Amino acid sequence: MSTSLVCGFIGLGAMGAPMAGHLAAQGLLSVVGNRTVAKAVALAGELNTKAAQSPRDFAGCNAVFLCVSADADVMENVSALADVLTPGSVVVDHSTIARDTALAAAALLADRGIAFIDAPVSGGVEGARNGKLSIMCGGDAALLEQVRPALACYAARISLMGDIGAGQATKAVNQVMVAGINEAVCEALALGAKLGLDAETLLPTLASGAASNWFLDKRGATMLRGEFVPGFKCAHMLKDLHIVKATAEAAGVAHPVAQQALADYDVLVREGHGEADTSALIALKLAGTR
Repeated sequence: MSTSLVCGFIGLGAMGAPMAGHLAAQGLLSVVGNRTVAKAVALAGELNTKAAQSPRDFAGCNAVFLCVSADADVMENVSALADVLTPGSVVVDHSTIARDTALAAAALLADRGIAFIDAPVSGGVEGARNGKLSIMCGGDAALLEQVRPALACYAARISLMGDIGAGQATKAVNQVMVAGINEAVCEALALGAKLGLDAETLLPTLASGAASNWFLDKRGATMLRGEFVPGFKCAHMLKDLHIVKATAEAAGVAHPVAQQALADYDVLVREGHGEADTSALIALKLAGTR
């Protein structure tokens, strides 16, 4: 791959759009793509770049970054890119998928001489907007160095965790912690509300001590106001927790925290809250049903 990066970005949701924007700000972005082409056209206009009408529009890229919703979406895009990218190019996948899917994507691309890095991210919409994501990578160290200038546009930390699949393994570990913190914060704040504690005093008091955490800081006030505009959707959390469950079972590790969170987010999604922010979990805790 050329050391001069010519980047494409596919998946322009709440995370992907600002990530693409950071690439554009550094002059690295050539083309953007999205399942809904109109969204790509709109963002391309804002960023003064090209909107892909078909996979062929990525043919001039030597690095394409994915940030899509599900394993099937990753494989669909990888299959299409395998037919248009030149040997020596690289696909970097920021989606959260199963480790086995990452390995399958890498194998498919390798048959065409195209490299792959699994590189899921953590930090939420705020991290994407502020260029402060943590990126956990699986793949070749030299290849990571080649694409590091692009990743650095939106990352506070870039970590090589091991071979292909290690990034997704790390994201599974990350999501156990994220889901567990969500459970604890929502349960605690529901208790505080039932005890009649004043939220404006309670939140900064908790945030100043050992209970301080990202979720409390970013979502505490909004969840107590019943505002659940998504940074990270309940449906996406549920999808990730199914991956965590399968990963933990394969490793022979008990996972009661993840099981509780999976059950709770399954209720929220079934009750029609899949598009709400994960902090909507507090509704179940306030109801006293979970």
